[in-house]
Amino acid sequence: MKKVINSKSQKFLERYLNNYSPTGFEYAGQKMWLDYISPFVDEYFTDIYGTVVGVINPKAKYKVVIEAHADEISWFVHYITSDGFIYLRKNGGSDHMIAPSKRVQIHTSKGLVPAVFGWPAIHTRQGKDSAPSLKNICLDAGCSSKEEIEALGIHVGCVVTFEDEFMILNKNRYCGRALDNRMGGFMIAEVVRLLHENRIDLPFGLYIVNAVQEEVGLRGAQMIAQKIKPNVAIVTDVCHDTNTPMIDKITQGDLKSGSGPVLTYGPAVQNNLLNQIIKIADENKIPFQRAAASRATGTDTDAFAYSNEGVPSALISLPLRYMHTTVEMCRKEDVENAIRLIYHSILSIENNQDFKYIR
Repeated sequence: MKKVINSKSQKFLERYLNNYSPTGFEYAGQKMWLDYISPFVDEYFTDIYGTVVGVINPKAKYKVVIEAHADEISWFVHYITSDGFIYLRKNGGSDHMIAPSKRVQIHTSKGLVPAVFGWPAIHTRQGKDSAPSLKNICLDAGCSSKEEIEALGIHVGCVVTFEDEFMILNKNRYCGRALDNRMGGFMIAEVVRLLHENRIDLPFGLYIVNAVQEEVGLRGAQMIAQKIKPNVAIVTDVCHDTNTPMIDKITQGDLKSGSGPVLTYGPAVQNNLLNQIIKIADENKIPFQRAAASRATGTDTDAFAYSNEGVPSALISLPLRYMHTTVEMCRKEDVENAIRLIYHSILSIENNQDFKYIR
């Protein structure tokens, strides 16, 4: 597998990242993702909240999951003032510190409505309330009254997303909003594409899962794990590239974009599965990094690991700069190496493989 990401798949990546997929409202992005993977799977199914699962060998009893999450952080309209300003609540881990002067789209039944996070000029800001907070950041949609706002279709509960789009920096840096974790969705889609193109005949059922609502507590993964009841789960998400200014490596670890995907140690990670993935990385000369999680990993790995009667689970992460901003950034070679690692890890799993520590 010399070439992993081709021109067609990169065009899909750009469309997929530019599409809006806020937590709880992921369906447009999920339909786009499903359309892309459909030629490579035998069948698919969805659940009531929008998680999408492509399946290879659906009749097989032994089930292997590869998983990412589809949702992006966003906001909810919370309060509309009489003079037409809009105050918000977070939907997921949105960072209010980056909001001032950002452009947004308000999602309404009439379509998208553009607005901006207005912010007073530096000349006018004074005192302790000059820092951004949920109490003082608000949207300006160009209206002068609540009635004008409502005439646009905006009401309490409308979801709001940042407008920023995908771009490539210096040829190999992917940059934009929602790389967390639609980049993971892209990676597992590329894995299944490669399995199809290389005509791999798997001895077990492979479930390619793009879960919803991770950003508000791993909810989609919790629901779908109970439905699939997998025997093994390999989860992919993002982690912090700690080699930028203002990050303390003593507390955050030493992880760097360009040095390969990250394998995590922690209670939720099944060590026999993890060691098998490390062996595969070494055999295929795939660079990787190591991280340690205190208690939970904070990813869908936890949801799968502790589902049913326990599922051997592992986490393969993509180093990401500036997480939960509109300029999240990763390296193309890390994406390709993560795809390779997931691909070869799947090939290494035996039908009915037992990962128990004590037999």
